Amino acid sequence: MKDLMIRVFKEEEGQGLTEYGLLVGLIALGVVAAVTTLGDSIGEVFKDIAGKLGVGTDTTE
Repeated sequence: MKDLMIRVFKEEEGQGLTEYGLLVGLIALGVVAAVTTLGDSIGEVFKDIAGKLGVGTDTTE
């Protein structure tokens, strides 16, 4: 049993895949947090720019 435990803790197969999975999950969490935090303010910036450019106004009259 002791040999089995030593072998399990010394084996590194699959360790890289697990680390990449954790890294991808952490990055995804950061992106979601950033979009949630900055989403409304970025939307307001685009609305202001669209208003200054006259986007959505009918100027054909």
